[in-house]
Amino acid sequence: MASWSEFAADEPRLADGIRLLMQQYGPGFGYLATVRADGGPRVHPVSPVITDDGLFCFVIDSPKRRDLERDGRYALHSFPPEESDDEAYVAGRARPVTDDATVARLALAARAAPHADWRLFEFSVDVAMLARREQGGVGPGDLLGGPAVQVWLDPAGAAADAVRPAPLPVRAGRHARAA
Repeated sequence: MASWSEFAADEPRLADGIRLLMQQYGPGFGYLATVRADGGPRVHPVSPVITDDGLFCFVIDSPKRRDLERDGRYALHSFPPEESDDEAYVAGRARPVTDDATVARLALAARAAPHADWRLFEFSVDVAMLARREQGGVGPGDLLGGPAVQVWLDPAGAAADAVRPAPLPVRAGRHARAA
C-alpha cells in the first residue's frame, strides 16, 4: 500500500489529474464506497482532503465510519464534471490518523467543524485511475494530455482484495498505461 505522496511521486501527472477532478468545485468532492458488515457496498458523498502529505477524509459518526473502522477497504470516485464524463478513481485502505498535530493542522486547513464527532482517516493508494473522454481533441475532456485511460497499481503489490477497476475500452490511437 502506497501513501498518496508516494503515489504522487511515482506518477505526478496522474496524481495531478485525479486531484483536479476531486477538487474541481473547490473543496474535495467525491463518492466513498465502503464495505458493510454483511459484505455489501455502501456509497456516500464525502469531501476528501488532498495535500502533499496524503489523501484524507473527515468522517462523522455514521455507518460509513464504522465500515472504515471495521474493514478499511475503500474506493473513492470523483464527482462528474459538468462539461465531460471524465472520472477519477482511487482504492486502497483507510486508517485512522492518531497524530494530534496532523489532525489539528488538517482540521484547520479543511475548516472541519471543531465540535462535530468526526474522525480523520488517511487513505492509502493501491489502485488509481483517471479516464478522460475526448471532446474534439485537446480540451476539457483531455485535462493534462496523454492517454485516455491511465491506471496505476502500487508497484509494491496492491492487496489481493483491493477493489480494482474493470478494464475500459480505449479509443483508437490512445493507450492505457499501467506502472
